[in-house]
This record gives sequence, C-alpha cells and structure tokens, in this order.
Amino acid sequence: MPPNNHYHHLMFGPAAIARQQVDGSYTAYGSQTERPDDGPMPLDDREKAMIRALDQFQIATVSESGWPYIQYRSGPKGFLQILDDHTLGFADFAGNHQYVTAANLDHDDRVAIFLVDYPLRQRLKLYGRARTIEAADDPELLGRLQKIGDLTVAATCERSVVIDVEAFDWNCTRSIIPRYDAAYLADLSEVYQRKAAERETELLQRISELEDQLRQSSTHRTGPDTPS
Repeated sequence: MPPNNHYHHLMFGPAAIARQQVDGSYTAYGSQTERPDDGPMPLDDREKAMIRALDQFQIATVSESGWPYIQYRSGPKGFLQILDDHTLGFADFAGNHQYVTAANLDHDDRVAIFLVDYPLRQRLKLYGRARTIEAADDPELLGRLQKIGDLTVAATCERSVVIDVEAFDWNCTRSIIPRYDAAYLADLSEVYQRKAAERETELLQRISELEDQLRQSSTHRTGPDTPS
C-alpha cells in the first residue's frame, strides 16, 4: 500500500510541483498527488514516541494580516499530549498577554507545529486545525492537560488548545546540530556509571577466579611428593 499522500496534497501546489519537475525531485514528492487525497493521517507509534519525549516545540498560525506567526512553547516533558490517534492537546500557560496565537485561531484554525529532538537528530512537521477552549468552558479538560504523568503543572493556565492532526512529515536529519540539556547529560552519565560499575564487578570477579586458579596451581606444584 502506498504511503498516505495527504501531506503532499496540502503542501505541494502547482508552483512547488513545477519546481520539482525542473529539479528532478517530482517522482519522489509531487507524483504522490497524481492519485486522490487519502485524507488526514493518524499518528503512529514513532510520532507518538517523539511527541511524548519533547519539552518544547514551535507553533505557527496565520495572522489576520496574512502574515505567518510563530510562537515557541515549552513545558515539562510530554506537555504536548496525545488525546487519540488524530488529536493533540496542551494547556496554554499564561504568557505576555499579546494573545496573538489565540486570536489567530479565532479566525483561521490552521497550524503548523515543528518538533525537534536534538540529541537524536530527529525533526517532525505536524499540520492540523486547532481550537482554543477557555478554562471556564471545560475545566475538566484543562485539568487533564495540566496533569503529566505524576506531575501536575503549577503554572497558571488560561485555556486548552486542541489540535486535530491533518498530516505530518519527517524531515531529513542531515542539518540538525545535536544539543544536549542538563537532564539528558545526567541520564547519560547515570547509564555510563552503571555500565562502569557492572564492568568493574565483572573484572573483580574475573580477578578473583584467576587468583583461585593460581592458588590451586601453586598448591599442586608444592604439595608433598608421592612416596615411591
């Protein structure tokens, strides 16, 4: 079965296809639009694993003047939550009160989300339609989104943002510069320390075995002569 082509239908207009045909990449990309649109793409295990592992992302909306607006969002790891195979949600923390993203969604619900895992050099683009739900209108949903595993977000949250995923695309990893935060390095250090301790235990056990063999060999060589 060919891959879902909804992303191709959303992103590749006539101008993009014309460029691909000139540059020789049409077969890999634009040709996917030759068959009917498969429709929205469900999130698979790979996408879900990346989303759960990240503590930041960029979200782009369309302003009333027609200009794109990009906002950086961050929170505890996993704060962008998977509600089902087609839906994401997050609690909207109180910010600088410009309300550009929230206002943009009032008139145009289209969003693009850019997610990057710097240590693993993975990059995922998500496209969807988003809506805001004020805290007073659905406090239960906001409470659910504020709870991340055993952690409850203490920051002030004004609303929920729910995103119906339309399509996604994995980017090439070639140009991603790896970056490592303190938590990642601490986890890595713990792994190395554990492996070093396991290796030390193995070496000490092997040394003990060799010492036993030496003692047994020495006893055999220096033992009493057998009478003739």
